[in-house]
Amino acid sequence: MKIKLSLIFLLLSNLAFSQLNISHYIRVGQTRIQIGNYVGAIENFNIVIKFKPQLPEPYYFRGVAKHQLEDFRGAIQDYNKAISIKPYYPDAFMHRGLAYLELKDYDAAIADYNRALELDPDNEAIYNNRGIAKLSLKDIEGAIADYNKALEINPNFINSFINRSNANILKGDIPEAIRDLNRAIMIRPHFASAYLLRGLARFELEDFAAALRDFDQTIKLDPQNAYAYNNRGIVKQRLEDYQGAIMDYDLALDINPTLPNAYFNRGIAKEVLKIPGYENDYDVAAKLDPRLNIRQRMLEDDALAQQQQQTKQQSPGAAGQQQAQNTQQKPPAQTPQRPNTQQKQEKKQEETQEQRDRRRFRLSLADTRNLPTDDEQDVDDGRIQNRNIIIELQDIFVISSFSRNSVDYERLQYYNLALEELNRFNNYTPMMTISNIKTTTFEDHFRNQILYFNEKIKANKVAENHLSRGIFKFLVGEYSEAMDDFDQAITMDERNTLAHFSRANCRVQMVELLESLPDFSEDMTIPVGSTPEPNPNTPEMVNDYEDILNDYQVCIHIKPDFPFAYYNKAFILCKLGRYQEAIRNFDKAIELQPDFAEAYFNRGLTKIYLDEMDGGANDLSKAGELGIQDAYNIIKRYCN
Repeated sequence: MKIKLSLIFLLLSNLAFSQLNISHYIRVGQTRIQIGNYVGAIENFNIVIKFKPQLPEPYYFRGVAKHQLEDFRGAIQDYNKAISIKPYYPDAFMHRGLAYLELKDYDAAIADYNRALELDPDNEAIYNNRGIAKLSLKDIEGAIADYNKALEINPNFINSFINRSNANILKGDIPEAIRDLNRAIMIRPHFASAYLLRGLARFELEDFAAALRDFDQTIKLDPQNAYAYNNRGIVKQRLEDYQGAIMDYDLALDINPTLPNAYFNRGIAKEVLKIPGYENDYDVAAKLDPRLNIRQRMLEDDALAQQQQQTKQQSPGAAGQQQAQNTQQKPPAQTPQRPNTQQKQEKKQEETQEQRDRRRFRLSLADTRNLPTDDEQDVDDGRIQNRNIIIELQDIFVISSFSRNSVDYERLQYYNLALEELNRFNNYTPMMTISNIKTTTFEDHFRNQILYFNEKIKANKVAENHLSRGIFKFLVGEYSEAMDDFDQAITMDERNTLAHFSRANCRVQMVELLESLPDFSEDMTIPVGSTPEPNPNTPEMVNDYEDILNDYQVCIHIKPDFPFAYYNKAFILCKLGRYQEAIRNFDKAIELQPDFAEAYFNRGLTKIYLDEMDGGANDLSKAGELGIQDAYNIIKRYCN
């Protein structure tokens, strides 16, 4: 009896310990979200989901982390899972609505907010967010009604004051918008964004002195606010203080070198003062925001002028009447205009004055009328999607090795039975791994292994020893010698999967090395009678790629459950432009290895290239969830 009681106590203790660990992982994940370590939070919730897939909370919180990384489609999938497990989950509905809002699916967002309000009718944040969605659908009165309800529940809810002011501006009631911003500032006197928005509203009322004071206060509270410097520069420019305006635009660009409005406005001020460099400012602004492309606008205006001139010649009376109407109705151009060279010289002075008016009255405001956050200061918040990265396919996988004493060999090895057989033959000395991380850290170790297998081959000439020596020669860049060993291993055992796989990988590296060398053939040959079309792959290269594909196909034939052969084959097919074939091979690799992050990543990139945006975003989301952080940057840049 005592034994039975001891066993029961032990089982209960293990169960409690297991539950304690799960709770610990959830708490750590929540803490990581709070401190901005969103990737780390996802790792924590992945572990919880692996062991407790029936819990809704880890899916919900993982969705929140993905949301912060701007992976909105991936977040929606996690919210969906949380809701399927727990249908009465108002927070999941609210956050899924926010994700739909970011993807501009406003009807879906409103439907989620409606459901959330059924479950939590006294939540002011849900009313506020539904108001944002309604405002996006131009339902201004509906949005104001939601903001009013939010403020009825919580009279000090600043977000709703801010958003209601935006709705009132769209409604044309700027004084009421300013009153809302005044209330927000009374509740929170150090809220820099409220001063910025009030300055914008006062600017629209042409109360420039008050607008200037608000932008000054914004800068005092938030010295790193580039929008405030840009907008203060606009006010100064409106008051014809062009030098002061240029100084503010310079400060804005020091803080945010990618702010197109500041380049555009600085270009206008420089052109007024005839300071060199304004053309470059216009060019940069146009690259950052095509809507600010002044040259395109000039071409469009010239075409319109020519069309009006033709109409005038055909019907002078009617054209004159139409021109008068256009002068009254057409709003001033957003960008400065240069005199039309086809117009008469005596109108030059009049056109110059028109240009000046356009510059003064149609400057490019930097507006931040979005949902305000609770944080008044910019922080390093772990949003890795904002980093600058080079977008390229994840590299092929190769057989590698690492020292038993090595540490931090990132994204270490997938396990595979074929590799396990080779390690068992070598008695795990050395330990072979499979990875796509290139490293030179262990080159001395690799060269020592070549010497080791030289001696082993002398004693026992078998395929496995030649394969192992070939792998290490490949790792130190001795590709020709490695090919000899791989060929020898295949001669000894033509069904050696890893030998075919390694020979294909070696050929890939040799082709890439040749492609990286400068091509002097165009300097050495002169085409006669015709101009050859450019071809990125010479026949020799294409043949090499076919040999590579053949080796990978042999691997697949010998061992159909070897996912890395499908993956590497797909990589080569992408290089050859055979994208649909590549996707089918990525599909198979993922089927065999469901946590194959690199395969998801490459398939996602390929789908985006083929304009399959949703499928690409979902694949990249899964790659990010599995640890490839660059996926979030691509989602932000190309999928949202």
